[in-house]
Amino acid sequence: MKISKKDALMWFQFFAMLPEDEELMTRQMEIVYATFAQIERAIDARNEKLMGEIKRLKTLEGRTYYVGRDEKFPSGCKSCLLGTGLSAVRKTNKCNIQCKFCYNYGELHCQPPIGEGMWEIGGTKFYEKDLDLLLSIQKKPTGISYVYLEPFMEIEKYYGVVKKFKEAGVHQHLYTNGTLATEENLKALGEAGLDELRFNLGATNCADSVIENMALAKKYIPRVGIETPMTPEFFHTFFEKKEKILGTGLDFINCAELHLNPNNVENYAGENMYISRHGYLSPIWSRELTLKFMKIADDENWDLAVHDCSNRTKFARNLNLKGKEGAWFGASGYVSEFPRTPFEAFLPILQDDSFQFLEEEELPKGYKPGELVF
Repeated sequence: MKISKKDALMWFQFFAMLPEDEELMTRQMEIVYATFAQIERAIDARNEKLMGEIKRLKTLEGRTYYVGRDEKFPSGCKSCLLGTGLSAVRKTNKCNIQCKFCYNYGELHCQPPIGEGMWEIGGTKFYEKDLDLLLSIQKKPTGISYVYLEPFMEIEKYYGVVKKFKEAGVHQHLYTNGTLATEENLKALGEAGLDELRFNLGATNCADSVIENMALAKKYIPRVGIETPMTPEFFHTFFEKKEKILGTGLDFINCAELHLNPNNVENYAGENMYISRHGYLSPIWSRELTLKFMKIADDENWDLAVHDCSNRTKFARNLNLKGKEGAWFGASGYVSEFPRTPFEAFLPILQDDSFQFLEEEELPKGYKPGELVF
């Protein structure tokens, strides 16, 4: 069913007015899915055109795209996409700033603690002294990442754990907004054995102090890069400070396609949205800006790797992880993060005269207003 944009808008306006607990009937869901497909086809066509303009676009075994130096493509991403997945190590339930794109936006004050002296790995609580037991029993992962929320809030607690996984030969990377980094704690992380440090440079809109901390980190940590959701603000400010940022000697830039959940979606109300494979909901400009960013990096031959960490990449990541876990063929953890489809989020793109579907057809008999059989 190649539903027209006009009919899609009419139905989505109706769906947006329904009570949250009212479930849609089968034919109504067919209309919803037809609309999603029409929007996604148009987005794919736009992105494919942009990709065609990147002269030296590369792929990592068909699982993601990047440009630049092969040797600088982050090993943590290889672990995620090719290895045994990426095990998250959780410790710190606090953050010192609040970003509009944060998945925990509005809830940072009430994130549950992991527990005094404890670490969460694979959903299980461990003391640092338990890590030898864990590593002696279970097959070690190709990589782990330190997440949740801002590790530098208590970074001194991380050194012993980082050292333990380093001795076990596990690749490790850590995420930070960079505001609390110092030469002292960066040196300590490097000495403990951290392999990669990833700065969310968009969290501070490319603050000069964080850029300086990236340069400091390069003195002590083997791989330093940027991983941040691609937004218009980050795109604009990055190019205002491009020379200073590239001058830090960073190794990679992971341009994450911004995806939204119930916590942060209202911060982007009014933007044109699409949903990828019935999974992640994203503003359409996020990946478009990434591809434009990559084209500039390729044209100017930057001495690093720029990675298109898109919704498609995250889909591949989940397939790889489930496959390595021995799940059934086709299993994936890639799903929508909304308990109910936020129909109102799609009204702006359906009302935008500049956004057109590739091909439209009249609704089949039985799907028009007044004909729908429930």
